[in-house]
Amino acid sequence: MFALVTAAMAPGMALLSYFYLRSHYSTATKVQVFRTFIIGVLLVFPIMVIQYAFTVEGYFEQPFGRAFVLYGFVEEFFKWFLLWVFAYQHAFFSRRYDGIVFGVSLSLGFATAENVLYLVANGLETAFGRALLPVSSHALYGVIMGYYLGSAKVEYAHKKKYMLLALVLPVGLHGTYDFILLIFDIYFLIGLIPFMLVLWWVALNKVKRANQLDH
Repeated sequence: MFALVTAAMAPGMALLSYFYLRSHYSTATKVQVFRTFIIGVLLVFPIMVIQYAFTVEGYFEQPFGRAFVLYGFVEEFFKWFLLWVFAYQHAFFSRRYDGIVFGVSLSLGFATAENVLYLVANGLETAFGRALLPVSSHALYGVIMGYYLGSAKVEYAHKKKYMLLALVLPVGLHGTYDFILLIFDIYFLIGLIPFMLVLWWVALNKVKRANQLDH
């Protein structure tokens, strides 16, 4: 069990460290980043209840609705809302890159808890694929969401536009990921490999852009 939990948590910790260590933060901010991660962990449980309830009631049975509404919108909306409540409102959130760090932290808290539950149910042999695909994709949605939340904080004149982009783009990307899984079935890698390459390219460009604009 210890090996399984460690394997489930390792990808999230590695990705969070990668994005976090690209900037210097005070001890107080480190505490807030950890708190945001824990909020992401706890978010898994109400999301699971909501998704289970919709599934039992027969809603969103078609691939498009399941991918973009049940998975993409439900998960990314609550991440966006909790980031706005617990991070965006505070003084330590003052740059675009702060948004990226907090977005990644909350998203990886969610992905790590989800990964632990998945590996408990399906076994350690699925750990590598989970690290490369679902866990990393959650981190990248967090980068994009955080970048636009950070832009909303810095560019107040365009706040509404950036707040909307912080929600709409992750929902669209998350929905596309799950739609590919549902449509391609056992051949999902044909669609997911190019999608993930593009997602990494977009996210890393947001990281580079945030660092350029923040200095």
